[in-house]
Amino acid sequence: MNPTQPELRTVNVIRYVTPLREGGSLPAIVEADDDFLYVLKFRGAGQGTKALIAELVAGEIARVLGFRIPEIVFINLDVAFGRSEPDEEIQDLLRASEGLNLGLHYLSGAITFDPILNELPPRLASQIVWLDAFVMNVDRTARNTNMLMWHKELWLIDHGASLYVHHTGPAWPEQSKRPFAQIKDHVLLPQATELDAVDAEFRKLLTPARIQAIVSLVPDDWLMNNGSTDSPSDQRQIYARFLTDRLASSEIFVNEAKNARKALV
Repeated sequence: MNPTQPELRTVNVIRYVTPLREGGSLPAIVEADDDFLYVLKFRGAGQGTKALIAELVAGEIARVLGFRIPEIVFINLDVAFGRSEPDEEIQDLLRASEGLNLGLHYLSGAITFDPILNELPPRLASQIVWLDAFVMNVDRTARNTNMLMWHKELWLIDHGASLYVHHTGPAWPEQSKRPFAQIKDHVLLPQATELDAVDAEFRKLLTPARIQAIVSLVPDDWLMNNGSTDSPSDQRQIYARFLTDRLASSEIFVNEAKNARKALV
């Protein structure tokens, strides 16, 4: 198998276990037909399929860079689930999400990362800060770290708030060279003292071919239902070009992070 070509499995929901009432999107724990539990991210929630695209693309970028990410899968949701759910809010969500959704392997027993109890080495902190600045992830703050400790190892989760600029309209690819001002709120920024070294390391790992392979995973279905008039193929190329251009100008977001850190420490 080509090592630059990631693959995602497709599973089917057989049981809705429980909602995770965190934030406004109401993800849920479900059981699939492979007998595993997944955190299901719904296409009918919040920001729609663009949030699923961000979760998929940012998560697989993180995996290429060596981070521990729960397995990402495509999950089919049958029409029958919306009919039997007694909670009207959840029922509406299920009905709006029939078809192909996104799931992440459920890390049973994992605990939320505590930046006070679980201080990370500077290299790892710098790597996570670089990742989030690159993919424009606004959701790794002290209030919501989106990191878990599982079997004494750090796992990154919830990247649906990444690539937030793709919600801003057709001109969003032009923002590939903009700094990421929200990095000032990153929970690990004070420990991120090795950003230049990480930048050199990650630029070598994240090749254009790997970016293209990740973007190619995005289903046509998600791209045909997100308000764009461009074809799915053209939209994938827009994502690939945005990420490639952003990587080529990484010194912009790296310098923004370094300056934000100086203001903190």
